[in-house]
Amino acid sequence: MPKILNLLAIALVLVLQASAQIALAQSEPKRAITQIAGDLYRFQNNFHFSVFLVTPEGVIVTDPINAEAAAWLEAEIDKRFGAPVKYLVLSHDHADHAAGGEVFADTALVVAHERAKAAIVGEGRPTAVPDITFSDRMTLELGGKQVELIYPGPSHSDNLIVMNFPAERVLFAVDIVTVKRMPYKDLSDSYFPGWIDALKRIEVIDFDILAPGHGVLGDKSDVTAHRHYFEALHAEVLAAARAGKSLEEMQASIRLDDYKDWGQYDAWLPLNIEGLYKRISLQRRGN
Repeated sequence: MPKILNLLAIALVLVLQASAQIALAQSEPKRAITQIAGDLYRFQNNFHFSVFLVTPEGVIVTDPINAEAAAWLEAEIDKRFGAPVKYLVLSHDHADHAAGGEVFADTALVVAHERAKAAIVGEGRPTAVPDITFSDRMTLELGGKQVELIYPGPSHSDNLIVMNFPAERVLFAVDIVTVKRMPYKDLSDSYFPGWIDALKRIEVIDFDILAPGHGVLGDKSDVTAHRHYFEALHAEVLAAARAGKSLEEMQASIRLDDYKDWGQYDAWLPLNIEGLYKRISLQRRGN
């Protein structure tokens, strides 16, 4: 009997150790750096992505995501390229992308839209306050390379910008567009029809590769597809509101089957409808 108890105890210890290792692996963030084109790289931290451009005079990084992710990225850039970070460009003020900017603040100038700075200060976002702001367009130059910062208008927030890397023919666009995936949940902090107009402005930018802040890489056709989705959703919700339908009736009847193969279709379509319903309700006055 003692021998059996000892064996059971050993087995239990092994099971607990294996469980602990699995839990640790699941809790550790997934981080990676991949080359997009030329000296432009993509940084992954779990489900969030940013990009950075390596030049002979230093590095231009974008959304830090959070302090831990930013510290990891800074160390990796130093190890792989031996170059200091000279600029940090924030796509917008939302904390899940902008947090952690203070990690780069000792060597880098922080750049953002002027409204992003106001929101970062006003909301007390956990990031560095921008040193440089702009209203419509700005071009950063470092080591003979350029990135064009473009404000397409109110969309996902009133301060989101997109970043065009002309030599690499890559556009970095966060939250305003994803590749064959539904827009996020109930479209919080969004503007309509401004978001649709912003996508139209992005479509005329000269680029080949779309690098979104979430999900896989795409191309310009994905921007057009995202616009078409929003146009269809907006038209359906507005027509239903004018017909006097309730939110619940809209969620039961609006299907948009052309997009049923997109990621999160079943989970997020009802939330997309809810978000647009709320915004349309605020922006129209019925009879």
